Amino acid sequence: MKERRRSKVLISDHHSRSDSMAADRSKGVVRDEFVTYAYILLYIALSSGQIFFNKWVLSSKEINFPYPLGLTLLHMIFSSVLCFLLTKVLKIFKVEEGMTLEIYVTSVIPIGAMFAMTLWLGNTAYLYISVSFAQMLKAIMPVAVFVLGVAAGLEMMSCRMLLIMSIISFGVLVASYGELNINWIGVVYQMGGVVGEALRLIFMEILVKRKGIKLNPISLMYYVSPCSAVCLFLPWIFLEKSKMEGNSTWDFHFVVLTLNSLCTFALNLSVFLVISHTSALTIRVAGVVKDWVVVLVSALLFADTKLTVINLFGYAIAIAGVAAYNNHKLKKEASPRVTTETPGDDSESIALVSQANTER
Repeated sequence: MKERRRSKVLISDHHSRSDSMAADRSKGVVRDEFVTYAYILLYIALSSGQIFFNKWVLSSKEINFPYPLGLTLLHMIFSSVLCFLLTKVLKIFKVEEGMTLEIYVTSVIPIGAMFAMTLWLGNTAYLYISVSFAQMLKAIMPVAVFVLGVAAGLEMMSCRMLLIMSIISFGVLVASYGELNINWIGVVYQMGGVVGEALRLIFMEILVKRKGIKLNPISLMYYVSPCSAVCLFLPWIFLEKSKMEGNSTWDFHFVVLTLNSLCTFALNLSVFLVISHTSALTIRVAGVVKDWVVVLVSALLFADTKLTVINLFGYAIAIAGVAAYNNHKLKKEASPRVTTETPGDDSESIALVSQANTER
């Protein structure tokens, strides 16, 4: 009888421990899901907010700072200093090794130059066109990346990709046709920024695939930000320095501009957090959601934004094409990882951090 009671007690203890472990696992899953969704919402909020923040700084009468080159230069200087403090002084993050002078000159400097070009032209476009229309024009990005990738030998032309590119282009054309107050100067600046970003992605892919260098976002910003700052400083001297000196009405709003630069840096870190907790598919879907948030919210915030049915219809077509492109790229990226995990998260991080960097 005693042995039976003892066995019943042991079985009861075993069941209670199993139930406790199952409850702990369930709580852990719920906690992880909550953290993941929190990071995704943080990314969408920061990415969308940074676009509106830049538009407000560049266009508002309260700040009176219509200098896109100066603003972008400030972002890169702030990012360079902060990356140095985080990696070399405080040593919170580690800069990954493998960088050589030859790779720096042939790859990092071109990436930095294209990054500077993208941010400069993209921010300048906000002086001429609405945020929503600029976001619609950005949907043409996969087309530019694919065309330049084919030219560089990184992509293969196929009927499926040609169809996807045609759908995206048609959608952007329809959205542009529906724009009521189109300013071609702004369109040229925005498309120049799109080309610059496409070239930057190509240089990054060459850096990863052909030279074998894999960098996390902090390492990437550590190397690229100073190059971009130098590339922006030279045109700033010739194009905006004299204007800023001759214009006595503008003030350097230290708190606002510092907060704007900090938000830019936080955006890059949020991308790193999302990638580390989810996948490429998740952040790309989040990017599409963010695009729609920006387009719709800008119609409420800015007087220069007037959405038409044609606008939204064309943008929906373009986004459908972008979704098909992302799906195709994800399948292509996943195929070589069936037997190996070598090309994994680092190269994925480089490609994805560029999305956050250009959302300005």
